Order: sequence, then structure tokens, then C-alpha cells
Amino acid sequence: MARSNKPLLWLPFAGGGLVAALLTPVLILITGVLVPLGFVHLHYEAIAAFAHNPIGKLVLFGAIALPVWHAAHRLRMTAHDLGLGGGIAIKASCYGTAGLLMLAAAAALIAL
Repeated sequence: MARSNKPLLWLPFAGGGLVAALLTPVLILITGVLVPLGFVHLHYEAIAAFAHNPIGKLVLFGAIALPVWHAAHRLRMTAHDLGLGGGIAIKASCYGTAGLLMLAAAAALIAL
């Protein structure tokens, strides 16, 4: 039986789908609706302490990187379904953009 690297691609894809479906709407609800309306009070010091903590940085990186990878894989599959082919150019543009966004997120979190 031939070995495949597909599980390595599917694991972050599935994780990104989970984060995008469960965590992102909650973050949008809290930071985009409840805080501006005054229902939830977030203190800057507590949020900054979380963002400066190494585990907090890892959580924030996962909240950014996993949905980015999920979106890249979805875009590649959509391009394939639209008949744009499954060539290296489509793969490089989708996964390359995702990689650049993940590097930018990592650099921003390290700079905190």
C-alpha cells in the first residue's frame, strides 16, 4: 500500500473547520456585538496578559492559522471544481498565501 501525505493536510483542514465553525462566531459575537453594546466588559490588562502569555500566543495562533489553512484548502478545491485544474500554480497560490498569512500572524504574536 502506498503511503500518502494526505493525513498531514487533512488534520489542519479539519481543525480549521472546527475553529471556523465554533470559535470564530463566538469571538465575533463577543468582540463585535456584546462589548460595543456594553453587555460584556473586557479589561485591556487581562487581554494583554493573555496575549503575552506563551500559551495565549499559541491559542491566538491556532485561532488564526487553522481557519487560514482551512480557507486555502477550500479555495484550492473550489478552483479544481471550477475546472481551473489541480496544477502546481493553484496549489502554490492557495497554500503559499496561507503560509504567508500564518508567518505574518506568527511574527506579530512573537513581537508582542
